[in-house]
Amino acid sequence: MTVPEPLSLDALNALDRDGFIAALDGIFEHAPWVAEAAFAHAPFDTVSALHEGLMAVVWARPEAERIAFVAAHPDLAGKAARAGGIAAASVSEQAGLGLDRLSDAEFARFERLNAAYRARFGFPFVICVRRQTRDALLDAFEARLLQGREAELASALVEIGHITALRLVERVVGPGLPKVYGRLSTHVLDTHRGGPAQGVRVELFEVGASGRALLRAAVTNEDGRTDAPLISAAPLRAGRYELVFHVGAYFRARGLDLPGPAFLDTVPIRFGIAEPEGHYHVPLVVTPWSYSTYRGS
Repeated sequence: MTVPEPLSLDALNALDRDGFIAALDGIFEHAPWVAEAAFAHAPFDTVSALHEGLMAVVWARPEAERIAFVAAHPDLAGKAARAGGIAAASVSEQAGLGLDRLSDAEFARFERLNAAYRARFGFPFVICVRRQTRDALLDAFEARLLQGREAELASALVEIGHITALRLVERVVGPGLPKVYGRLSTHVLDTHRGGPAQGVRVELFEVGASGRALLRAAVTNEDGRTDAPLISAAPLRAGRYELVFHVGAYFRARGLDLPGPAFLDTVPIRFGIAEPEGHYHVPLVVTPWSYSTYRGS
């Protein structure tokens, strides 16, 4: 897939109607009419205002047209997606969650859910997969099957808002970007020593029905923090996670006169992420015999 070079908002605003539509091609799935209608409200002061203007076009359409718009989106992990027969952006987004590499049993589950959803609502289940772990996505799929049709259509359009905002910030650069990225960070404080803990190995895992997957490993610096956030410049996928702090090795390296085996060796903290664009700071306050945590800022 060829990714277009980012375009400045000023350059986009300077384009004629056809150029404006072409520059935003693919942001909205099979719907060039969205950019065509939004062009009437150009120029846009911020990228957020541009996205709001594009989404306002969709929300203003009669219900039948909104349903047809949602219906143009592909099934999640459906046969067309498996065969690569969907829009390039959707291919990439579904592949990022591994939906193109499902086992036969997993594929069959998605096929059952897709069929049940289409039978109930008459359009495909749409969700921003870049904001979800696979477990969270399946939970949302099951939960949204219980909604009424009007509420579900609204949910689908909200998700399309998330999808298109992420695509837009990768296509257009300028002031006032939509908030589409989250951040996960940590900080280790050694209250036995009375300061930050340097040299603690920290591992981040995603925890799901199929087990634990290591996402990132780092070592704390002189401030007790990792040199970079554990996750940044991307949405935090909603789901369950685990941070593992190797504090036993840290305290041994300090040369403390402690009886063995150590009371604390590794400290695991399991937590959930529900706000993909939020900042989750998960610190560890630790001594050789105790620890605590909280959601910080």
